[in-house]
Amino acid sequence: MRRDVRILLLGEAQVGKTSLILSLVGEEFPEEVPARAEEITIPADVTPEKVPTHIVDYSEAEQTEEELQEEIHKANVVCVVYDVSEEATIEKIRTKWIPLVNGRTASGPRLPIILVGNKSDLRPGSTIEAVLPIMSQFPEIETCVECSAKHLRNISELFYYAQKAVLHPTAPLYDPEAKQKSCFGHPLAPQALEDVKRVVCKNVAGGVQDDRLTLEGFLFLNTLFIQRGRHETTWTILRRFGYSDSLELTADYLCPPLHVPPGCSTELNHHGYQFVQRVFEKHDQDHDGTLSPMELQNLFSVFSVAPWGPELSHTVPTEAGGLPLHGYLCQWTLVTYLDVQRCLEHLGYLGYPTLCEQDSQAQAITVTREKRLDQEKGQTQRSVLMCKVLGARGVGKSAFLQAFLGYSLGEARELPEEPTRHTINTVPVNGQEKYLILCEMSVDSLLDTSLDTTCDVACLMFDSSDPKTFAHCVSIYKRHYMDRQTPCLFISSKADLPEGVAPPGLSPAEFCRRHRLPAPTPFSCMGPARPRTAVFTQLATIATFPHLVHTELHPTSLWLRGMLVAIGAAVAAVLSFSLYRVLVKSR
Repeated sequence: MRRDVRILLLGEAQVGKTSLILSLVGEEFPEEVPARAEEITIPADVTPEKVPTHIVDYSEAEQTEEELQEEIHKANVVCVVYDVSEEATIEKIRTKWIPLVNGRTASGPRLPIILVGNKSDLRPGSTIEAVLPIMSQFPEIETCVECSAKHLRNISELFYYAQKAVLHPTAPLYDPEAKQKSCFGHPLAPQALEDVKRVVCKNVAGGVQDDRLTLEGFLFLNTLFIQRGRHETTWTILRRFGYSDSLELTADYLCPPLHVPPGCSTELNHHGYQFVQRVFEKHDQDHDGTLSPMELQNLFSVFSVAPWGPELSHTVPTEAGGLPLHGYLCQWTLVTYLDVQRCLEHLGYLGYPTLCEQDSQAQAITVTREKRLDQEKGQTQRSVLMCKVLGARGVGKSAFLQAFLGYSLGEARELPEEPTRHTINTVPVNGQEKYLILCEMSVDSLLDTSLDTTCDVACLMFDSSDPKTFAHCVSIYKRHYMDRQTPCLFISSKADLPEGVAPPGLSPAEFCRRHRLPAPTPFSCMGPARPRTAVFTQLATIATFPHLVHTELHPTSLWLRGMLVAIGAAVAAVLSFSLYRVLVKSR
């Protein structure tokens, strides 16, 4: 809502613009009227809408056309004044003043206009019939007020309507030609709600079902508010849900403050996952557990532009012809991790704060603890893990990412126009499900010394049939990860091909052994069978337990390690008890 209102009065000479302003301020008709009144500011506490109001006069004799255009540009609403006793001034509304105000606005919002018929004391009857065709022609005209500056008739009402045209404009809400409306729900007292339902039932077939307003009934109700001049009711509703005067969601609503310290990441919490799952179930009309393209389009209908595109099928797990719940949750997880501001916007468009009765959609987000603390404690609490996939060109990084989604190289699939840099899926780690994100790093980007290679685990990929690609991995490791605490795993891709002849020097296995790294893991995504998933579990496990990177991280070994810890604790307890008995006896 605006913090102030600027009203500009226009019209032919001698129609009474200046008299209207002076009569309002002085509460009496001025005996002497200057050619033009100075700009007047009315304090907020004496205006009906409780906002400061600036009233600006215009004199064609004293101001140039450039000055007029500047005033129009600064104004929030324009009052076009005409003389009810002079028909020529009425015609000038259509031919001169409205084109001056909005003639240069081909599209988009136009300045609201109030028609003001002054000098009603000089003519019996009304001129409303004469201006109705003009009001029908120009939808930016909010209303018409007849008044008398001399008799102080309808002066305060005139400026009240001008304020209202700015603070509760009609044009964004209602098109008198297309009959289009847009609004949200509004709480009412129980008896008032029953009265509303009665009115809706009487005027709209199917406007109330199961004792509730339907969309058609609700739109009719707000149309009624607007037609009866109750714009503030509809605007109260819209502003409650984050809409600006141009019916766009405000930046404050879409991007609430969320502090993410360095070294931390962002994840959806259980409130967020519950909400997006309810949205999925609402739009899964056939209840088949998958969103069809049409159902996904319906879900995106509340967005300004569709947030997800055709790249989905190469980013998250999908099924033929649709997006299953699992892939849908993966995509939300990916957006939250990579661009939390976009996630907040998406949740805002879907109405999270209102539907979940929260202050903002930031309450659907968890900010994880710093990675430094995870490294100190030897275990991460994160549910979403980032793996950077690095290697020379042609070693199979892109195929590795698609294998994570279950696709082999033998499957014919339509590739996206732009290569997908990320894929995401879930993997089991020691009995828990983790989201693992694979991020393919381009070869050219690795030449950049400022490259951000931070991640939870690094996947260094080389072609087992081309030993030169292993040397490239060694260079990456020594440059970016050798002196850091990020765990690394070497992947020997294209394991279905014969191994190439290694040049003199350390073999991949020997290099990993000397640097206390896990042995290279062979991998192939050729053939009709789905690629094996063990390597992805291995990556996620290393990321979760980085301090155990030098041991064989398998579920069995983790269980055995836990048993050894438990046995050790039991032995220590027995020894302590035996020592206690010896000390007692020795006394």
